[in-house]
This record gives sequence, C-alpha cells and structure tokens, in this order.
Amino acid sequence: MSYYFLVVSAMKSEDQRQHSLYLEVSFDDDDDDDEPSIPLRTSIVLFLISYCKSNYFKVFLVSARPIIAHTLENHVIVASDFSVVQLEDVPALARGCRLPVVLDETEMHCRAGLAVVLRHIIDKTMEADPSRKDVLELLGFKKTCLKACAEVSHWTRLCEIGIPCAVEEHLQNPTDPSLHLPEAILHLEKRLGEPVKVHNDDKIRRQKLREQKQQQNKKKHCKEAEEKQATEAGESLELRAALAKLSVEDAVLSPATREHCEIRKVRTADLPPLEHVFAEGLYFTLTDVVLLPCIYHYLVMTTASLSRLPLLLGWYRRVQEVPGILAASQAGGASEEVVEKSSEVAFIGGPRPTMTKLKEQAIEAVYSPHPGAMRTLPWESFPGAVNPTEGKMSADRALRKRQQLNNLVGMVTELARPGDTIVDFCSGGGHVGLVLAHTLPGCQVILIENKEESLDKARARGKELGLANLRLIQANLDYFTGPFHIGVALHACGVATDMVVEHCIQARAAFVVSPCCYGFVQNTLKFSFPRSKKFQDTLSYKEHMVLCRFADQTAAQLPPERRLIGKQCMGLVDLDRSWCAEASGYSVRVMTMVPESCSPKNNMLVGTAMRRNTDTIPSTTEEGRAANID
Repeated sequence: MSYYFLVVSAMKSEDQRQHSLYLEVSFDDDDDDDEPSIPLRTSIVLFLISYCKSNYFKVFLVSARPIIAHTLENHVIVASDFSVVQLEDVPALARGCRLPVVLDETEMHCRAGLAVVLRHIIDKTMEADPSRKDVLELLGFKKTCLKACAEVSHWTRLCEIGIPCAVEEHLQNPTDPSLHLPEAILHLEKRLGEPVKVHNDDKIRRQKLREQKQQQNKKKHCKEAEEKQATEAGESLELRAALAKLSVEDAVLSPATREHCEIRKVRTADLPPLEHVFAEGLYFTLTDVVLLPCIYHYLVMTTASLSRLPLLLGWYRRVQEVPGILAASQAGGASEEVVEKSSEVAFIGGPRPTMTKLKEQAIEAVYSPHPGAMRTLPWESFPGAVNPTEGKMSADRALRKRQQLNNLVGMVTELARPGDTIVDFCSGGGHVGLVLAHTLPGCQVILIENKEESLDKARARGKELGLANLRLIQANLDYFTGPFHIGVALHACGVATDMVVEHCIQARAAFVVSPCCYGFVQNTLKFSFPRSKKFQDTLSYKEHMVLCRFADQTAAQLPPERRLIGKQCMGLVDLDRSWCAEASGYSVRVMTMVPESCSPKNNMLVGTAMRRNTDTIPSTTEEGRAANID
C-alpha cells in the first residue's frame, strides 16, 4: 500500500545540507518482482517536510532490495532531489535503529522514531527561518506536543504507533467497516468528544457564553435565514479562535472592552465547554500533522463507516482549512511502553503477608557478594568533563554519583572485551556512557536517550573529551535494533528496567542494570508481573504490586526497620527479574552497590548469557544459536 504526498522544497547545495534523513521503502509481499511502496510513517515525515517547506535535510529512501529511483516517482513526488540506498549502505548507527532516522553530519548522533524525527524537523525549520511562527505553533503551548515517549504516554503511543499501525493493518487486511472499526480509531473519535482545556480558556468560554446569549436574543427578532446565520456564527467561535492562532495574532478574539457584568459574574463551572477543533483541542499541532495522512487513507477506504465517525469527519474538514495543508499534500486535502489502565490496588496490611507467603515457598531475597568492594575509579586523573560534577550537581550528589559509577563501570569493565559495543540505555546526560567511552577506548559506546536536552549535554561533554568511540541516539529504547554486547542502565525507572533486560536478552548481550522507581512497575502491553514462573505460581499481580510499592520505601530519612523491609522487597522484586532472565539462558547475580549509602536504590543486576560470541551477531535459528557457543 502506497501513500502519496508532495514534498515541495527548494533546491539546496550539497554542502549546506547538514543532516541525512533515512526513510523506509517497503514491499507488499515477498515476491522479488513486487513493486516498492511508501509506508505510512514515511509519508507522514514527507508531509511535514512539505508543510514546513524544509530544505535542511538530504532525503534517503532505504530499500531492502535493489530498486531504481525513478520507480518511486509514482509514489512520492519530490521537488528537490532524493536518493535511494540499500539497507547495507546506510551508516551503521542509523542502520541499528528503526526508521525513520535522522543522522547528523558527524554520523555520531542520530534521532530515531516518528515523534522524535518530526520534532527535530520543526526545530531545524525554526533555526533556518525564525519567522515561521506557524511551524513553531505545531509544538503546542508549552512546546511539548508528542514529547513524552510512547512508553509512558498513552496519547503519544496512540498517535505515533496505535493509529498508523491500525490504519495500515486495516488497509492490508480490510474488514467489514459496518461490523468492525479499529480500536485506535474509536479511541480517537471518543477523544474528540471530550471537553477541551486550553491556556486561558476561561476568557474564550465567557466569549462563547456572550455569543450564545446574543444568538438567543436574535432568535426572538430575526427571520429564519438570519437565525441560521447567527447560530452558525456561534458554533464557529472555537474555529475562529483556532484560525486566529494560526495567523499568529497576539490576541485571540480579544474584545475591545470588558465583558458585561452579567457575563463576568458567571461561575467558571457554569460556563459552556469548548469543543474540539483539532486533535488536541483548539489549535493545530504536530498531532494533526501525524493523523492527517492516516485518517485520509482510512476514510477513503471505509466510506461505509463514516456515519459512525461524525467527530472525526468534522476534524478532517476543519484541517483542510488550515493554511498550507492543501499545498502540502498531493492528495488534495488529505493526512517506556504504555502502562495498562487498571483499577487502583488497595494495599492493606503492608508487605508482611506477601513476604510470609513467599517465605513459606522458600523464596527469600538473596544477594550475591560484591566482587570488588573496594574498587574505585581514578577520578583524580580523569579529565574534568568525565566527572559527574560537569552535570552541575551538588558536591554531595556528585560524590554519590561517582560511587554509583564505580559499581556499574567496574562491572562492565570486567565483562567487556576489545571491540565490544556497549549500550547505555536511558543514558540521561551520559554519566555512565562517558566514563565507559573514556576508560574503554577499544570499545564502541552508544548512548540512547529520549530527551534531546540530556543528549545535548552528553554530546558537548563527549566533544570536549574528543571521544571518537562515542555515538548518540535520541529515541525510545525500542527503536534501537542494532547488535551489541553489553547493556547498562543506571536507575532505569519502573518497567524500563525490564525493557532494558529484555532488549539485552533478545541480543544475547550481557547486562548491568540498577533498577529504580519500583512503585511504577505495572503490567504493560509487553510485560506482565510477576515475571518468573515460580513467582507467578506463588503471587497474584496485586500481591506483586504490594512488594513494588514498599520496595520504594528505602529513603535515608525513614526509620531503619522500614528501610530494611523496603530493601527486602527490592530484593524480592529483583529476584523475580533474575529468575525470569535465567529462564532465557542467563546467569544473573543480584548485588548491592557499595557503599550502600550511594543511593536508596542500590541494587544491581548483572547478567551474562550462557552462549555469547563477540565476533558474530547471534542468530535466532537453532542452528545459528548452536554456532554461537564460545
């Protein structure tokens, strides 16, 4: 299935293009003679480039098969040049991520994932032309539109993953629309029916109340035609406010005088609610750019179901009124892991009944001895940019951070071999990865972090240190698919720890992980808790949640007895994690970092695969796995 959009951008000389944009080309089946097609996510990215009139990026369409560029001209019309490349010719850092991917000119820093790439296109458009306020408004009031990663944000996951996947699945395997609508589409329809809350909405709601009262007065005196005109004017207040925002007016529908006292005295709770104009409320944002290609193709293919989606149809018509939309689309007006919602768990009686139940089954927290209790890194001889104090933290926190790094970096150093690739997941500002890259110059170190601000700090420190073996990826960790040998994560929050460990298991890589935020551990689309069979046979999900909640109660200011129980709960939760990894062929040790005071969350899980070969990528076949035995 192909999706057609026009990319209108001016020609730009090669030396001015700084970043390379890699987009996927797919094939509808396994037939070698099958025609190439443009996936929906590729179309969304091209649509935003067209809307922004961006000429900053050099576009590469990536194909797993040999194809000729002109065969794609019927699928995507590009006013500037683009190149078709084979997957094996894509630079290694970009090839190790799911497309779309943006790679900078150094080929040491890439951004992966739909939302991350789209936000980067907006940022570069504004750098090139600060007058494009309409483009800046796509990021929303606080510039956070689709910024939260899909692992933790229901809305980001719906827009970035849920709806594109649902639409492509529906188009490839259509069902009777009168009997079935994709769940993601129904969720969006429901969302469009919810009341809107925006900055300063009290003012707009009072204006809406005033217009409603004016309409009521006119109905008493106007003829039928005038009555209809007055009603339409009242219903379009939200749309007029939205279009005024798109015109970048400083005051949106601001009256010259104060509202009448009768309007001012109305309580906020009694004001009429605002209705959706666009997906996130009144204003056109990046979310609408993502949804427009998806909904266009869905509506075109499912005309029989349109009567069941009145709000979505209204949204689609309003989007066409946005300046620049029609020009941006050839179709003529077309385009850490979600935590499942569950009822609140009542924690009654504390963790003791659950711990007793486990003890009756001979399940108790057991910690392996720390192999290097006195190990410390030579901080005095390190360049300043390696030290955590570069992160502008207090002296006390910097000391504890160095102690944490002594533990994690020491363990990784024992596991690493020359030529290994080490991935620092959820890297933040790069405290772990920078030390590893400096102390292990014979290894490649990749930092993966969703927050651009944190990676900017890591990049600056890496540049100051001249680390040629450091690479950076801005993406959710699920978007990284490249081979690696060791995964490390310091204080990966909640289920992120389980995601990191699972990622390492899939790659047959060793892992050194320090968990955090146990209270945020909940069932997700990919994971259910408890994780190991023995814990599953003993505890219910609710009982496991009791352990997680009390595992967070290890702060220094708490009474010693309470902290001891918290530590035992931490050990039990991580014992469950270790047994789950052992069922996948790993040897796992649960240890306490030293000194214990370095962090309230001082557990460390170290796992090594029974079969590992640093020279080859582990195979998923039985024959391949047998060949990878050391």
